[in-house]
Order: sequence, then structure tokens, then C-alpha cells
Amino acid sequence: MPQPDHVIRLELPENPDIGPEMRAFFEKCEEKLGMVPNVLRAYTMHPEKLKAFSAYYNTLMLGPSGLSKLEREMIAVTVSSANRCYYCLVAHGQAIRQLAEDPELGEMIAFNYRVAELPARQRRMLDFAWKLTVSPHEVAEADRQGLRDEGFSEADIFDIIDVAAFFNYTNRMAHGTDMIPNAAYHRRDR
Repeated sequence: MPQPDHVIRLELPENPDIGPEMRAFFEKCEEKLGMVPNVLRAYTMHPEKLKAFSAYYNTLMLGPSGLSKLEREMIAVTVSSANRCYYCLVAHGQAIRQLAEDPELGEMIAFNYRVAELPARQRRMLDFAWKLTVSPHEVAEADRQGLRDEGFSEADIFDIIDVAAFFNYTNRMAHGTDMIPNAAYHRRDR
């Protein structure tokens, strides 16, 4: 079946002036991933936003945290499931499959994290991220205390909120632009 032939439904510059730093980053993506993720290509419309987005994403998802990389990806996919974000479910579902070395877990989190057999700590974390996404006005101290009761530090709770908030933002960007995931994500780590 043919894949959609667009990155987003807005016209992107043919030869964007993204500067040497971002060009080197794109080359690193090609080297490590075999592609430049379409979310990055989408931001070539605004090179300064591309730089800021990339820096924030890398700090948030790859930087030091009491949350593992897998846990951060699990939050990303849970939020994206609540928002039905095709791009992020495909791209970050692949990251779960890779990090967990478990294709089934990636699918469970994408479709319904509640069916996965998770430790109580991760279940509470995903329940919180889901609630923050679908009914943020209902998040209360009892929800934060529930995270503390599972051993999350104040900094960990901040990181859970930060990751959930970031993916609510990126989901809306993906929906608004009709962003399509790179086809390579579908085939990996199955």
C-alpha cells in the first residue's frame, strides 16, 4: 500500500537554511537512524524553532532524570494514545519496542496501556500522564501524592509532568499539520 507523500500539509522550504549545527544534527540522524525524522523536517520552516525544539527534546527525553528513557517513552505513547496522535504513536511506539526489546509492550502502550502488566510504579505514572492529558483540571494533590507513594521524587514528578505536557504540545502540532511518520518506523523492532 502506498505511503502518503507528504511530511506535513504545509509547504516546506526546498533548501532550508538551517545552519551548520542543525545540518550536522540531520547528518547524525541519517547516520544513526537512517533517516531524518519528519518532525524535524517539519520544523525547517523556522530554523530557530527547530534548534529550540531539538534541544528541548534531547534534554527532556535523553538527559539525566530519575525516569528511565523507557519510562519517558511510555509517557509519550500514553499521552499520544489519549490524543490519538498517529505520528507519535508510530515513532515513539517504535522507541518502546526498541528500548524494552518487546514489540508486544510497544503495541499495548499504544493501544491501551492498562492491558500491559506493569509494575505499580509505572502504572501510577501512566495513570497520572493520562489524567493530565484528558482531564488536566482534575489533577489534584492526591494524584501527586500517589506518585510519591510509589517512590517518585519531586524532581521525578516534575519530569512526568514535563514529558506529558511536551507530548500534548507535539501531538497538537502533528494533528494541526497532518504530520506523517517516516515509513521506516513501522518496520523496526518487530
